[in-house]
Amino acid sequence: MNARSEILGRLREALADAPVIPEVPRAYRRRSTAGAAEIREMLVDRLVDYRASVHSASAEELPDVLARLVTGPVVLPAGIDRAWLPQVSEVTDPLEAACVITSSTVSCAETGTIILTGQPAEGRRELSLIPDHHICIVPADTIVELFPEAWERVAAVGLEGPITMISGPSATSDIELERVEGVHGPRRLDVVILG
Repeated sequence: MNARSEILGRLREALADAPVIPEVPRAYRRRSTAGAAEIREMLVDRLVDYRASVHSASAEELPDVLARLVTGPVVLPAGIDRAWLPQVSEVTDPLEAACVITSSTVSCAETGTIILTGQPAEGRRELSLIPDHHICIVPADTIVELFPEAWERVAAVGLEGPITMISGPSATSDIELERVEGVHGPRRLDVVILG
């Protein structure tokens, strides 16, 4: 008997009594009862806790806010609203970009997570992962409190490709709990809440 046969035999033996899978309780909250201001404040609190910088702007103020945040050549998704943008040095290759400006589909305040689904104003996934600085525009009406609410909005866009969930700048910790930023994506995240 080889190792593979032994392992498969053990698995068959362990599953021989055909245990019944218990019903998973799904009585968690699916709808928020909090007001828009409270939900927005919760999102800002979580993002700041995750070391993102958070800014607010009206549609008229947005180009000036973005102009102050841009750190060099910018890569942009094809569907971004050009009225939002200041004059920038635009590049098409994410490898040549110092930063990227995207919009977002929905943000979950409870977890401090911004979700990108590859919509035209968000671009393909690599745009938000390769440049060292991500400037993400979060329309205020896309902020929800609970993850089930966020997931409903993700499902509503007819998801066909990968999604990106962002909770602060990219970071990881090694065995000694030394935090290192920028390992799996941008080291700097600026979130601009629009509206």
